Amino acid sequence: MKPELKPRLQTVIIGAGLLAIGLLVGRFALGGEAPGRKQEPGVAARIDDQVISMQELEQGLASQLAKIQEQRHQLMESKLEELIAGRLLAREAKRRGISVEELLKAEVVSKVPEATEADVTAFITQNKGRLQAETAELRLKVREHLREQKVAQQRSAYVASLERSAKVERFLEEPEPHRVTVKVEGAFVKGPKDAPVTIVEFSDFQCPYCRTVVATVKDVMRQYSGRVKWVYRDFPIAGLHPQAPKAAEAARCAGEQGKFWEYHDLLFDDQAQATTADFKRFADQLKLDQKSFAQCLDSGKQQPAVQSDVEEGARLGITGTPSFFINGRLLVGAQPLDTFRKVIDSELRPHSK
Repeated sequence: MKPELKPRLQTVIIGAGLLAIGLLVGRFALGGEAPGRKQEPGVAARIDDQVISMQELEQGLASQLAKIQEQRHQLMESKLEELIAGRLLAREAKRRGISVEELLKAEVVSKVPEATEADVTAFITQNKGRLQAETAELRLKVREHLREQKVAQQRSAYVASLERSAKVERFLEEPEPHRVTVKVEGAFVKGPKDAPVTIVEFSDFQCPYCRTVVATVKDVMRQYSGRVKWVYRDFPIAGLHPQAPKAAEAARCAGEQGKFWEYHDLLFDDQAQATTADFKRFADQLKLDQKSFAQCLDSGKQQPAVQSDVEEGARLGITGTPSFFINGRLLVGAQPLDTFRKVIDSELRPHSK
């Protein structure tokens, strides 16, 4: 299932602010805090003798918190680059005794050619599904759009040339990643037990995005051999993929005979084959003990284990598959190899010193 889109950062921040104000007003309306009450470390709330911990609260919002943190850093990076570019342009304009506007006109705008009729036609053809019927006005707007793109590219290239002749140091650090504790007991694992990086995947055997990412994770395992272990946990979404829960049970039944990962690959290689008969045929392909496999699958023996994984995923705030926790850092969706490498490299950095 394609992961759900999260609210924009601004909306989240405003909403959080309003919620905080509401809670504050409510507290005063109810008479405020009891005098002298001490806040308990790590405790978010208490109901009689039951405690809701901060860890439990954060784990339930893992995906949202991670996304907010990532978006904040991206905004800071973007603004920093904007400020650096502005300072470089202002310094060069001053050196040449002209205004920044005159500098940009001379070094950027004047060096960008107008879009040709062929360029306009090619753009309209490539985007005809998103554009209205072709008119003279549309062609004019497309020509302006293409020129603006080229101006932006030329400006970036010019700023980069100014930076090469200056000493620019960036000190904006990436925030400490938000991590959650993910249970792995009873899960199927590939890779060394003491690997410095653990990738816990919550997946659905009938999810097309999960199928897509299998090759990527296998590439990760090859490139980081001995340094990464892959932990598989079930998160079948029955509402979308009715056969997914039974497929998860079948894989666990194969796991009883030491063939989980082989069965895992068969399920993803042929997602269209998803009946009980297909699951038993896959077991035959792997030369499993058919009687034991059938008994395991037909009895529903593995259903509680699959459900336990689903409950754990829900507790962690997972809403879509595939979802990964890399040393507790959330990564959602069928991400490209470079995205995995970026996170894994940052996790391995302390171990390389």
